[in-house]
Amino acid sequence: MVNDFEVSTSILSLKKGEENSAFLELEAAKTDYFHIDVMDGKFVEKDTYQKMLEYAAYIRRISNLPLDVHLMVEDVKSAINDFLAVEPNIITFHLEACKNKEEVYEMIKYIKQNNCKVGISIKPNTKIEEIYEFLPLIHMCLVMTVEPGKGGQTLLIDMVEKISTLRKYVDKNDIDIDIEADGGINLNTADKVKEAGANILVAGTAILMAKDYSVIIKELKKGVFGDRP
Repeated sequence: MVNDFEVSTSILSLKKGEENSAFLELEAAKTDYFHIDVMDGKFVEKDTYQKMLEYAAYIRRISNLPLDVHLMVEDVKSAINDFLAVEPNIITFHLEACKNKEEVYEMIKYIKQNNCKVGISIKPNTKIEEIYEFLPLIHMCLVMTVEPGKGGQTLLIDMVEKISTLRKYVDKNDIDIDIEADGGINLNTADKVKEAGANILVAGTAILMAKDYSVIIKELKKGVFGDRP
């Protein structure tokens, strides 16, 4: 059943000097999570590692809102260790960053052992079926609807079908899991990913460019259908 939609606001494109006020305004606007985009300059071109560590530590001091940490890094274990210090609600790592299935299982177990929820993310070119065997063990699957590494990209429409396939699979197999869509989410594309079955929407540019964060966050959370059969 998907009736309640949540918004995870990516703070990637915050303007320097405006961070502190933006964090407080986003909390007041009822974002459900702060989305922490951690990039190492290797797995993706951009390097946001230190900045996101600082942002996350600061948010943890001023807010009780959950941190939704998305690791776009090659060295998953080290990044997990670094970001566990800010007490995140969930740490999501990329399937593609792991050398084999054993490493995926190891990372899932390690995050859970540290009293944190675990998510796995997949890039647009990764087939959705590759993640199926891990779904019963994790709390969230993050479907990248753009190539990871940059903010402000346009949603890849093929990814809507991928979300739909995943939603049908988890419903059929009665797997209790969140489906998060990340990339190019705005008021024009949100309904498509919600109808497909995503229940957490990551939005950055669309929210941060708005004059009033609360208006757009409220719109993004709106339901688009009744109970799923």
